[in-house]
Amino acid sequence: MTSKPELRTGSHLLPGLAAVALFVVIASVVLRASFGAPQGFASDASITASIGYAMFNLDMGSVPSEGFLVAFEIIDAVLVAALVAAVMLARRESDGDIVALLADGGRQVRDQFADTDADDGGDR
Repeated sequence: MTSKPELRTGSHLLPGLAAVALFVVIASVVLRASFGAPQGFASDASITASIGYAMFNLDMGSVPSEGFLVAFEIIDAVLVAALVAAVMLARRESDGDIVALLADGGRQVRDQFADTDADDGGDR
């Protein structure tokens, strides 16, 4: 026979009550917020070209915008650093010399699989 579920009370309810209180605060702020009237772009404005011009701080676009050259350069530097780090982590060294993972062109691995297939007597 099953019994009805019971509500356990105790200190473990505190995080749940805090989450509900936070939800109420955020919901009240969002519901009371007033937003301005939506504004669109002119029908003849080239949005894509304006984004490209804004990225390099060129004042040639038909849509006014801020420059993003600094952000572009920061992203560029971070991606280059990530690429260099990936290459540094991927290479192997043995006695100070750089060793490739498959320096023999994969012949050793191929021969190992060929020996395994010959032992099994199967065709792959």
